[in-house]
Amino acid sequence: MPEIKEKFVDAGGMRTHYFEAGSGHPLVLLHSGEFGACAELSWEFNIGPLSEHFHVLAPDWLGFGKSEKIFSFEDMQALRIRHIALFLETLGVIQAHFIGNSMGGGQLARAATMDPPAFPIVKMVLGGAGGFAPRNEAREILNSYEGSRDHMRACVETLVQRADLRADDAYIDRRQQLALEPGAWECTAAARFKMPGRGSSGKEETDFGRIKFPTLIIAGAKDPLRNKGYAEELNAEIEGSELIMFDDAGHCPQIDQPEKYNDAVIGFLKR
Repeated sequence: MPEIKEKFVDAGGMRTHYFEAGSGHPLVLLHSGEFGACAELSWEFNIGPLSEHFHVLAPDWLGFGKSEKIFSFEDMQALRIRHIALFLETLGVIQAHFIGNSMGGGQLARAATMDPPAFPIVKMVLGGAGGFAPRNEAREILNSYEGSRDHMRACVETLVQRADLRADDAYIDRRQQLALEPGAWECTAAARFKMPGRGSSGKEETDFGRIKFPTLIIAGAKDPLRNKGYAEELNAEIEGSELIMFDDAGHCPQIDQPEKYNDAVIGFLKR
């Protein structure tokens, strides 16, 4: 298996942390947006196997992991997308496949619908993206994280279906430590601020029907953070897209069933 290297790069003046492994066609992995989220946690079971087939790049979004703690209150979406575009430009990536989970999938879809597309996409894989997230108990557990270890355990039990990880104290501790990196809690919490009277519309803002790239949707049937049937609706909305449902996975199928996930992704991208 290729060596996984941990690196930093200046992307448009923004210090960016990322993992790199493998060779060949570039494959960019975009992680989720919960408290403590980062490339290391989202993709630790995927970078190695995927790097046997692709040149894998897995950056930490701004405000997450070990990347610079910057947040835009004017337009956090635009800054995040511009940051990744600058990251790829700095590394000389002209074309790439992309995988996004949760927030990463949402931002990837948003970038794909821009004119012109913000990322140099060839093919893309979406997981836990699309379908407006309900304001339910699971969502409230993630949104209200206050820094305690017990609360982090509840967050893990919401995100992950795997019994071995739910019961792994070391795994909880790793997530807890990353969630409390200086500035990380503040940047993640900032995205959840809402001015009184300026609440969410309750509707998905991205027009997924505008996505014209070959797209694979991988969804977990036990995802508590998405509306029931969202994956089928997304599949119908993105013309020509493919859908794979993992019956025993939740919001992070790449963590819950990594071998199955990696096989599905490699098969799709190499077809």
